[in-house]
Amino acid sequence: MKQIILATAALMALSACATTPMPAPQQSAFMANLNALCGQRFVGRVVTTDAADANFASQRLLMHVRDCSDEEVRIPFWVGEDRSRTWVVSRNDEGGLTLKHDHRDPEGNPDGLHWYGGDTTSTGTENRQEFPVDDFSVELFNAGNAAVSTNNVWAVEVHPGRIYAYELRRANRHFRVEFDLTRPVSE
Repeated sequence: MKQIILATAALMALSACATTPMPAPQQSAFMANLNALCGQRFVGRVVTTDAADANFASQRLLMHVRDCSDEEVRIPFWVGEDRSRTWVVSRNDEGGLTLKHDHRDPEGNPDGLHWYGGDTTSTGTENRQEFPVDDFSVELFNAGNAAVSTNNVWAVEVHPGRIYAYELRRANRHFRVEFDLTRPVSE
């Protein structure tokens, strides 16, 4: 009887381990590429030509890769003097990656549409990960009069020694910012 109980306990422990998915090698390499940039700042530019992006395109764009670990990387994104945005890339419980947008007011409180984003649905590559909008964000967008965003797909690219790119796509919308990784800046 004691052997049956021990065997059952061992099987339960093994099955608990099996329910935690292992991260895909491509996503681990992607996180390593992000972590390699930790502590650095880079200037970017809008490379798409949508008229809706004119305000961003006319300002200095700066990203600062910081607060880095194997599980999460936080990247503040400044548009001119506006420092309200932070991209957060993290591992999720399904073994994939999550991208969230942390928007804060000048006092540091969540501002407007906050913590929206998506989760990877494929392994992607070591250089590019795509994040289709998640259910939380769909609800947030619908409640916040931003239903146009309920089909968003974001992408982040890291091409070591060349560029970091942030991208948003949806029907009738494509926004992309590229940052030059060959020229870190002090601020």
